[in-house]
Amino acid sequence: MNRKISLLIATIVCSAGIAAAGDAGATWNANCASCHGKDGRAKTFKAKLNSARNLTDPKWQESVTDERIFNSIANGRGKMPSFNKKLSDDDIEKLAAYVRTLKK
Repeated sequence: MNRKISLLIATIVCSAGIAAAGDAGATWNANCASCHGKDGRAKTFKAKLNSARNLTDPKWQESVTDERIFNSIANGRGKMPSFNKKLSDDDIEKLAAYVRTLKK
């Protein structure tokens, strides 16, 4: 299955609040919340040290593609570490879709 189609499916599943959202939420809490915060606003001490992005910002959400979110999680970006060895492509797709749910 094409990565864009998979990401779209994961987005729909997460938006519907089905089990994948819970899985992505747990993945988020375990891997992302320490920098980006549980709510994605990057209001943590570690976020300030690392200049973590506020993922709830509507302007950023509109300007970034799903593919870029996936690639940033998989390969890292700036001070953000790579997760491609820690998480499966499926987990990264669900996490990228979860990031979309953080939009205010």
